[in-house]
Amino acid sequence: MTTFRTFAAGACAASALLAGPPAAAQELVGMAPEPDVQYSPYLQRDYPDQVLFGDTHLHTAYSADAGLVGATTTPDDAYRFAKGETVLSSNGIPARLARPLDFLVVADHAENLGLYIALDEAGTLLQGNAWAEGLSRVFAPRDGKAMAEAYLYWAAAFVSEDRAGDPLKDTPLATTMWQRMTDAAERHNAPGSFTALIGYEWTSGPSGNNLHRNVIFRDGKAEADRVVPFSAYDSEDPEDLWAWMEGYEEATGGRLLAIPHNGNLSNGLMFDDVTLTGRAPIDADYAERRMRWEPVYEVTQIKGDGEAHPSLSPEDPFADYGTWDRGSFGLEPKAPEMLPREYAREALKRGLAYEAALGANPFKFGMIGSTDSHTGLSTAEESNFFGKAPMVEPTADPVRFEEAITGRMTPDDPSDDQVHGMGLASGMTAVWARENSRAAIWDALKRKEVYATTGPRIRIRVFAGTEFEPADLDRSDFAAHGYAAGVPMGGDLHGGSEAGPPQLLVKVLRDPDGANLDRVQVVKGWLDATGALHESIHDIACSDARAIEGGACAGGVGSTVDIAAATYSNSIGAPFLQAFWEDPAFDPAQRAFYYVRVLEIPTPRWTTHDAAFFGVPLPDYVPPEQQERAYTSPIWYMPG
Repeated sequence: MTTFRTFAAGACAASALLAGPPAAAQELVGMAPEPDVQYSPYLQRDYPDQVLFGDTHLHTAYSADAGLVGATTTPDDAYRFAKGETVLSSNGIPARLARPLDFLVVADHAENLGLYIALDEAGTLLQGNAWAEGLSRVFAPRDGKAMAEAYLYWAAAFVSEDRAGDPLKDTPLATTMWQRMTDAAERHNAPGSFTALIGYEWTSGPSGNNLHRNVIFRDGKAEADRVVPFSAYDSEDPEDLWAWMEGYEEATGGRLLAIPHNGNLSNGLMFDDVTLTGRAPIDADYAERRMRWEPVYEVTQIKGDGEAHPSLSPEDPFADYGTWDRGSFGLEPKAPEMLPREYAREALKRGLAYEAALGANPFKFGMIGSTDSHTGLSTAEESNFFGKAPMVEPTADPVRFEEAITGRMTPDDPSDDQVHGMGLASGMTAVWARENSRAAIWDALKRKEVYATTGPRIRIRVFAGTEFEPADLDRSDFAAHGYAAGVPMGGDLHGGSEAGPPQLLVKVLRDPDGANLDRVQVVKGWLDATGALHESIHDIACSDARAIEGGACAGGVGSTVDIAAATYSNSIGAPFLQAFWEDPAFDPAQRAFYYVRVLEIPTPRWTTHDAAFFGVPLPDYVPPEQQERAYTSPIWYMPG
């Protein structure tokens, strides 16, 4: 009976619950706060609250200079790989990322977009075009020799100085392939989890000097399909590209921006003092148009790092990283006087002088990194680097290290030779955004709240103001306070004659699967009253309890790298560093910029991983270890 009674009591209780709460409880359920009560503290939050990592510069077989040298990957493959799926490389090697990317731009070259695909399909896209018929005959055997000859056939039309325009202009190739690319982007775009931004590369290279730009759409397929990408066949002058971009926006209501890269291969043209075609001195109109259309610069990628050069920054012990300074893709040799017009830090400094003289700054750009891989695989990890192009995918063959990148046009002059082994497994774009969507990522690029890494997913937050204090680093509302009382990376800090010195709040967290941090630095550039430009490097946080002496960490961090095994240990360095820094040499009348550079502890280079994996000798022209790094977009101090 006892058991029965207990069951019955439980059943009665259940029945009572199903029947609803007693009268007193019903009165409580009906109670509500006043209509204007907003309990959630996040209802009005509108500042970026997450950092997203991705690649804004990746090529597939749709690029003629990828497909005609062996690439078989498509935009669909590229997106699948970026989302974390296993994909076969062009040489049949299974590949997968350690962690998916948050976003990707497949930026295939506009010039004869999809040419290899059309040849491979042997369909109707190229029919009736005499140049294409000749190329098809060369391509027909489809062996290695035929592919090489087909590439040279195409390059003779595109690269030659006396080219007569697009030899395929009267075919539907460009329109068809562009719409296939936008189709792929739409298939893989999943707002909230993965963003497929629509884009392409405009491949300007006057006399073999690199002036390339990646054009990124804020929009979807409906707007993007209303145009065919503007190519270097149309013009090699960036001003003409900007005019086309303006026409697109006026016609569609959409938005575009362009991202230059590899000024180190431009032989002084990327940040020149004169316009490209007219050779007229830069004026305020040019400066304003350039910054309207090109708010960020790709500062690091496979073909070298472009933040600084040791001859331009001799007091910076970390300036000589991934330096490619032996020429371009043309015949003209590199000269020392070209270097100030090729590197980001020097351009940022020269931009201050232009702003003082013109009232506008043509080089007021944020900084990002991307891969520029032509394999369809966005790999920026040292132990998972699939290289620049299919012929240098992972292999024990010497071609992996020795394939020429520059110097091809001057075979009798080794002074401008740069080979694949000198390349970097770089880089990555980080954006601060409210959501993972096309609009949010594009808007972050536009406002320059972005930063570059050489591959690791280092997390960095920076604010500058004039009323911060050291205790602000530990506030529970750190970000909210930073936005309310200061400006983030990419912003302008305005001052007057009575302005106090800029104060920076910096927090850095290592890649959770990567190496510890060595140090955090502030790079300052400024224009003095005489018109002279200056820079200084300040270590503001050091790992391993090292003191800061004379603005630098006392002693090196050391190295745990085992070269033979291609391993390292996180027994040195720090997983997290933060700092409050106030400019000790501030002059309220001087224009200045500040950006943060973060260095990891030493880790094995990709060539060292290859040597250990394949059992091949290490190349002697690059170091076996390196300190990977990140560069934030600057914050500009604006007097008055």
